[in-house]
Amino acid sequence: MSRIATTFNELRARGETALIPFVTAGDPCLAMTGELIHVLVEAGADLIEIGVPFSDPMADGPTIQAASERALAAGTTLPKILAMVRTAREHTNVPIILMGYYNPIFRYGGECFVKDAVAAGVDALLLVDLPPEEAAELQPHMRAAGLELITLLAPTTPPERRLKLASRAEGFIYYVSMTGVTGAQAVDAAAIATEVQEIKASCATPVAVGFGITTPAEAAAVGAFADAVVVGSALVKIIAAGGDTAAVTKQVADFIRGLKSALLV
Repeated sequence: MSRIATTFNELRARGETALIPFVTAGDPCLAMTGELIHVLVEAGADLIEIGVPFSDPMADGPTIQAASERALAAGTTLPKILAMVRTAREHTNVPIILMGYYNPIFRYGGECFVKDAVAAGVDALLLVDLPPEEAAELQPHMRAAGLELITLLAPTTPPERRLKLASRAEGFIYYVSMTGVTGAQAVDAAAIATEVQEIKASCATPVAVGFGITTPAEAAAVGAFADAVVVGSALVKIIAAGGDTAAVTKQVADFIRGLKSALLV
């Protein structure tokens, strides 16, 4: 059983909603990202999404776009990210998902990347611009290696396609709570609850909700019907505010503890 499946099974047995924080690899530097992984785990993260910086992040709003720019300027590359994950994996068993775009993987070489990602301890990929219908070049290598491809669904996904994709989903389904880009507006939990519940009724794969969740109250509202809550832009803003390492890590830890505590109520 995969680390992702094991984690969700354990959380389900305890009646808990998973917390999935997102950080951009290399913002402000890869050493800091590696340290933040440990901080996130200690503060209550159940899974972690690590953003792979890209020059044209079409799904990301200004906050994460700026984080990608800072990371790229700092010299962050895909091989360096895998090395950082490999080091972090020596100290944690929490599932790690790389989230980003297909171009860096295409340039790396799909089969080679999958091999290296699994060796580093990556559990899944979430590729914003690679729908399942266009993943034929990459997915056979992923399945052979046990690397899961996370399915994205959105309010604009037609019902028939939504059911088709949900039935084939691996790891968990990432439901984008709104149209537009990350961090653009606050989440409206009531507006998406019915759709998430319909997805859950159609398959056994856990459903995570992301985009627009910034506060413990919003996390709790979404956690009432979702299997997992993803928080990205709000966390990236804390990291971007800077300050010395001790101050940033404390702020990050406090923020994550607050979110996790809200999900346990």
